[in-house]
Amino acid sequence: MAERLRDDRYLGAGGAGDLALELYAGVAELPILSPHGHVDVELLSRPDARLPPPGQLFVTSDHYVTRLLYAHGVPLAELGVGQEEPDDRAVWDSFTGRLDLFAGTPVALWLRETLAAVFNLDPRVDASTYDALAGRLASPEFAPRALLDRFRIETIATTDPAGSTLAEHRSLHEQGLGGRVRPTFRPDAVVALDAPGWRGALAALEEVSGREIGDYDGFVEALAERRAAFKELGATATDHSTTAVWTERMSHAEASAAFATALAGDVGESAARRFEAHMLNELARMSVDDGLVMQLHLGSLRDHDRPLAARFGPDIGGDIPVAADWTRGLRPVLEAYGAEPAFGLIAYTLDETVYSRELAPLAGHYPALRLGSPWWFHDSPNGIVRFLDRVTETAGVAKLAGFVDDARNFTAIPVRHDLWRRRCCGWLARQVEAGIVEPGDAPRLAHDLAYGLAKRAYRL
Repeated sequence: MAERLRDDRYLGAGGAGDLALELYAGVAELPILSPHGHVDVELLSRPDARLPPPGQLFVTSDHYVTRLLYAHGVPLAELGVGQEEPDDRAVWDSFTGRLDLFAGTPVALWLRETLAAVFNLDPRVDASTYDALAGRLASPEFAPRALLDRFRIETIATTDPAGSTLAEHRSLHEQGLGGRVRPTFRPDAVVALDAPGWRGALAALEEVSGREIGDYDGFVEALAERRAAFKELGATATDHSTTAVWTERMSHAEASAAFATALAGDVGESAARRFEAHMLNELARMSVDDGLVMQLHLGSLRDHDRPLAARFGPDIGGDIPVAADWTRGLRPVLEAYGAEPAFGLIAYTLDETVYSRELAPLAGHYPALRLGSPWWFHDSPNGIVRFLDRVTETAGVAKLAGFVDDARNFTAIPVRHDLWRRRCCGWLARQVEAGIVEPGDAPRLAHDLAYGLAKRAYRL
């Protein structure tokens, strides 16, 4: 039986603790909306699917874990990365034998909470933990379909490349789960003309589109057709990730020339970045047309450690935040579409310095723009409070997009949402205590932060 965790954990409300607990009680059991994440759709499309064993689930597939262990000199192969058949117990032991390295990080918190709240195990890891986890993961109660209900997941979105066949989502739709498990259109692989895998991604887009893409116009038409296919299977959003915040349009002639150069295999980095910026603007135009909400995850320099990325692939090479100029970068898109009722834009950043300086003022002016929750390194107890402190005075709570868990580990989803709800309720209680928020408004704001904002922002 799991050790009982404190009821007031993570609330951090000080003298407003009773109000924080009261607010949390009002939102703790709300359904979960997970409109952005990276859970494998096959886990949900097949009724007989099972989650991977503990080492793969908690370590190998989680770059929060692998990056910090690597930073302390642990070889990635020891963590199962790049291995066809790793010794799963050895992977788990490599992680849990170094848990002291994660003290004070969200990883330690999520592990403790997941063991106790999801698996009903003692949150203190010992020699018996692996076998207990493996036994539960093999049971029918931990089948992904069963966990959808147990976690009270109302909607969960996967992230899918533009060239995806969407076969699994079509199967889900036929099984009556299309509104509950939704695809998300992510065209990054075909938009970055100089990416190593661009040719392969373009070929996949050609195959699912049933057309040869020989020029820029054909490329844009194929993207629009795939967006329609995604929407037909329940998609409400698209997702885009680039290093720079840059959305300036090219002329049609310039865009056509850049695409033709890429087809010829001779595109340069400068032209590729200009085309990427242009396509963000073009894809925003498509969002006005089809109503798919546009998510921007910008400001991360992907695969900073290029030799490591070349050996092990993306999400392993160290994605590092960079300073981003949102004010100038978003101006072309916001001037063109920021007041369009059909356009929805949600901005996520790894650059906390722009919260109050740029993003909150932008969201406080343009009707289409909402602010996404703290992302990645800042999806933490202190990061959540820093975010709320810096954006709400200027933009207001109503301009936020609620919470997304961005999870790969399916069993971590309820834990991440619970942490967000607890920290928001503690923050609200302190705002009431300080006289900033009216007591009668706090329960409504708590409900919005936990559920209502995401429902509206993602048009669910």
